[in-house]
Amino acid sequence: MSPAPPKPQAVSWASIPRKGQLAVIVFARLAEPLSERSLSSYLFYQLRWFDPSLSAAEIAKQAGYLTAVFAAAQCLTSMWWGYAADSPYLGRKPVLVVGMMGSAISALGMDFSRSLSMAFFFRFLAGALNGNVGVLRTMVSEVVVDKRYKARAFLLLPMCFNVGVIIGPLLSGFLADPVHSLPSIFGPGSLFGGKGGVLWMTKFPYALPNLMFAIILGTAALAIILGLDETHPQLRHQPDRGRRLGRLLVRRLLRGKADEYAYHPIHYDTSAASNARLSCDEVVETPANVCLTMLQRFLQSLHVSAFNSIFFSLLPAPRADQASFDLPFRFSGGLGLSSKKVGFANTTIGMIGLPLQLLLYPKLIGSIGVRNSYRVFLPLSIIAYVLLPYPVLLPDDVVLIWICLSSVLVMRVTSRTFVNPATVMLVNDCAPSPHLLGTVNGVASSISSAARILGPTVGGAMLGWGLSHNFVGLPLWVLAMIAMVNWIALLLIEHVKM
Repeated sequence: MSPAPPKPQAVSWASIPRKGQLAVIVFARLAEPLSERSLSSYLFYQLRWFDPSLSAAEIAKQAGYLTAVFAAAQCLTSMWWGYAADSPYLGRKPVLVVGMMGSAISALGMDFSRSLSMAFFFRFLAGALNGNVGVLRTMVSEVVVDKRYKARAFLLLPMCFNVGVIIGPLLSGFLADPVHSLPSIFGPGSLFGGKGGVLWMTKFPYALPNLMFAIILGTAALAIILGLDETHPQLRHQPDRGRRLGRLLVRRLLRGKADEYAYHPIHYDTSAASNARLSCDEVVETPANVCLTMLQRFLQSLHVSAFNSIFFSLLPAPRADQASFDLPFRFSGGLGLSSKKVGFANTTIGMIGLPLQLLLYPKLIGSIGVRNSYRVFLPLSIIAYVLLPYPVLLPDDVVLIWICLSSVLVMRVTSRTFVNPATVMLVNDCAPSPHLLGTVNGVASSISSAARILGPTVGGAMLGWGLSHNFVGLPLWVLAMIAMVNWIALLLIEHVKM
């Protein structure tokens, strides 16, 4: 009697293959939101530092424009970076290294910006040199070939976003203007400050957070060079001097004990893997589905980017006189939060999302599927957009404000947690060939960037108009309508079974 076949290994976080490679990808993805999302904690105050005469409405507009210029640069270049990553003359790794170093240089530039025009230049530079999101998504699909693990593997990138949202804004909120926010360390008569405080921190009050994140981005670039394998189908087996140096350093550090843990790549036929995926799902992509997939990507990025711009300008905006309000729709003002409290709001968002992604998402996706999770949880964003303006009506009670604000944010973050990975996987499955993964993700990144130009620009302008015309809820209610159209577009997609 032949022995029973072994049971297949259960799918879990511990069973995901190629953890070392995924760790480098995760670190590379984490470094960018640490830097990018940190701006939201102090951007309002940095713009006011550029020009103290600006009103809250004008600052909201400028914040939207500054967010949009980054997306505009990405829109112009993401497709070309995706094409470069697919080219056998360049590959995935060099594109990632350029992106990391470009982000580090722009962060250093923001360190010492003293005008809006300088800030615009360095934000444009950051977007123009960075096509990393699409390339990292491509590499995840090439590192983890087994489809059983893909839902968890693709979840790692948005998880990094949430970790960045937790750490980045919290750190930058405390480190911004350190002479005043940390006077015992950097202020006059302090440990490092001397008689008048740290001089360069007084001259450039928002340099310290960016300096720290530039170092992290540079470290991530080094980790890619030394620790990440090239995954381009035509380049993966070619000699890699960076990896050779990385392995040499590991052997030196571990005194030769690393050989028994060395990774030996498994060779597989990518075209066969692609055909297996198609035959398993029994689907052939149609141009209409590809277009609808890109449309949902555009709409999702549109209302998410607009929300981030509006929300983090609304939090520090001064409170308004409630005598002029005409409820339930005509009211104005923000919550008047400091940079530290804005950073804490960012951290709250990340702390809500991270346990959902780690504990609930894998189990729920296994039972209802990726696309159904998108359908079920997107309406929570619609509800959150409708309710979010109303906390500005609350009395100036810290506990009450945070309870109500957190309750609405739970809906928004829950929606984002279950929707964002689905948008990535839907786009990834649009690729007609594994050799075009980088290009497809580059096109999707350009489309997403176009939405992130429009969202913050229009959202910031609408918020500025709403603050001036006693109608501050209007931009968020418009986002609710856009999210509704996003949901309808999703229902029309006849996509791959996931």
